[in-house]
Amino acid sequence: MSVLERVQSDVSAAMKAGDRERVSALRVVASELQKAHKDAGGSEADEIAVLQRERKRRVEAAEAYRDAGRGDLVASEEREAELIDAYLPAQLSDEELGAIVGDALAESGASSPQEIGRVMSMVMPRVEGRADGKRVSALVKERLTT
Repeated sequence: MSVLERVQSDVSAAMKAGDRERVSALRVVASELQKAHKDAGGSEADEIAVLQRERKRRVEAAEAYRDAGRGDLVASEEREAELIDAYLPAQLSDEELGAIVGDALAESGASSPQEIGRVMSMVMPRVEGRADGKRVSALVKERLTT
């Protein structure tokens, strides 16, 4: 079952349960997934990219609302981000991510912060949605500056 099918099934279940907030959030996600299916054929990698993008939007919106003092909207955006998390693959542990970054550093021979881009281009395809780009970048930068 594809992610889109799971989301659509969950929309139906939420409608039957009368959970309007969940229905609304899942409909937006389903719509974005349908657009990805039409545009690019809808591979699993495309679905994960859509989910990550939608989650990132919610997190950034929550931060903006927090800065504006809108606690009611912060909670809503954070709930939607958590809802989307349920459809994403499990995140890598710090140890697993550290091992992947270490392997990429060894393969690339990178030794200075100017080579972050080269290392990142090796790491990101290996983590495939299982680690946030900011988290990966921070670890690569840390390893190259020590």
